[in-house]
Parts: sequence; C-alpha cells; structure tokens
Amino acid sequence: MAVRQAATPAWKLALMKWAHRTSYFPQLGLMRDDTLEENDLVKEAVRRLPDRVYDERMYRISRALNLSNQKTVLPKSEWTKFDDDVLYLQPYLEELRKEHKERALWNGQ
Repeated sequence: MAVRQAATPAWKLALMKWAHRTSYFPQLGLMRDDTLEENDLVKEAVRRLPDRVYDERMYRISRALNLSNQKTVLPKSEWTKFDDDVLYLQPYLEELRKEHKERALWNGQ
C-alpha cells in the first residue's frame, strides 16, 4: 500500500480515498478486485489464485450477497478500509495478459 501512496500524486490519492469512502462495496466488506466483471481473463486469474486467497474471496462475495439480500451493511468497524483494499488479482491478470500477448506472437498474429 505504501508503494501506491508514494507513486500517486496527493490530489489523485485524495480522490481515490473519497471514491472509496463513498462507494457501496466497502460497506459490504468487498475489495475492488471482488467487483471486477467476470470475463474469461478474470475467471482464469481467479482459478490461479492460491486456495486461501480464493476462499477469502468467496467468503467476502457470499457475505456481500447475503447482506445485500437483507438490505443491510456491515458495522462501520468491519468495512473494508482504503489501506486494506489490496489489488490481489492484478498480478495474475498481468501475467495472463503477457501470456496472451506471447501466444499471439507465437501464432504470428
């Protein structure tokens, strides 16, 4: 998280924190990568997650669905904090993008 803050201009960091604070998904205990649209790339990245990370993701999503169904949110102390919102899926997505690019080069496209 410190790397993201160090590499990001102050105005952009403030805007990111405001957007995080005002969005709905932290109130349900979700992280940003939990809310990505599930296309083929995301599905493969999720499949490659370590078992523990995958189980944590599935717990957060099922808890969020349950809370949404009950039309309630978590207590404020359990909301996902900006500093705890890790982009855990991004390394896998980057790896998949590189693999697709390399496969396209090998296939001569």
